[in-house]
Amino acid sequence: MIEVELPFDAPPVLAVGAYLKNSVAAAKGRRAVISASRNDLQSPADIKRFKEDLQAMMDWLGEPAQRIAHDLHPDFPNTRHAQTLGIPALPVQHHHAHVAAVAAEHGLAKPLIGLALDGFGLGPGNQSWGGELLLVDGAGCERLGHLALLAQPGGDVAARQPWRMAASVLHSLGRTGTIAQRFASQSGAEIIGQMLARNINAPLTSSCGRLFDAACGLLDVLPVADFEGQAPMALEKLALAPDVMAGGWTIEGDVLSFLPLLDQLDGLEAAVGANLFHGTLAAGLAEFAGGAAKRHRLAQVALSGGCFLNAVLTREVERHLVRQGLQVLTARRLSPGDGGLALGQAWVAALKKE
Repeated sequence: MIEVELPFDAPPVLAVGAYLKNSVAAAKGRRAVISASRNDLQSPADIKRFKEDLQAMMDWLGEPAQRIAHDLHPDFPNTRHAQTLGIPALPVQHHHAHVAAVAAEHGLAKPLIGLALDGFGLGPGNQSWGGELLLVDGAGCERLGHLALLAQPGGDVAARQPWRMAASVLHSLGRTGTIAQRFASQSGAEIIGQMLARNINAPLTSSCGRLFDAACGLLDVLPVADFEGQAPMALEKLALAPDVMAGGWTIEGDVLSFLPLLDQLDGLEAAVGANLFHGTLAAGLAEFAGGAAKRHRLAQVALSGGCFLNAVLTREVERHLVRQGLQVLTARRLSPGDGGLALGQAWVAALKKE
């Protein structure tokens, strides 16, 4: 277990973490603890281990928990288990918990701006979130903006077939008719174009993870991957000298779009495109978050979510934000990904007013 010192006296609370890379947490008094990150909750053995870890947290508390925090997603086994324990259950939105985990690590119990970037987290109204600009104030969270929505043709399978997200970009650029030829080597390319044109089985997402996949597909970097995140990791390795494309993004109200950048990537040499993608993505995100910090007169920006496992992206976003005079908070002892999420849930549960 990892122990974190809290800047306030917390009531006894529990948190059941994420579905992926599950960990659990508890808080009481001036301390919070989080278990080691385990496997995804896919098998009976994984679920058994989760329940054992949670019981260890209950034993650590030494008294009944006042509440137990869980993800918004109703079908996760840890969510369902939390709701059977007879403890008041508190749903915490996935990206709120990501930013709160960084706040907890730094002991910052006051408002801050958060950039939460990952593959998927359920938002209100069953929306697919993953590229979120948030105002987080302890147990409170306001969505200030998000990445422009892209369709995911075929749903979750697009996370393992980046060419599908590239096809989605071509559709957004008004080039749906070119998809079948552009991806002729991929089985079903013609059908994907039809799905996008007819809006069939192509749910919208603000996910930054799917934006990475789109870039990989456009640059022909692992257009079909063995697992989610494999292609973006390969793209990161190519980004040795990030470069910023002038006019590579637009900000309209609360939406940040990288369509100009993605249009430019199509057909570029992979290393050139990887540098352009990382550099431009970081600059656009920093302008988006920095603008929000200025409007709300806040000095801290927290970076969290699985996309910040990408060291190039993290370094470049932080560099741009520091140039704006902002303090950047990142995960230090915990992963910025789902493995650290339970701490954020426990932080929110501890600060929640009755």
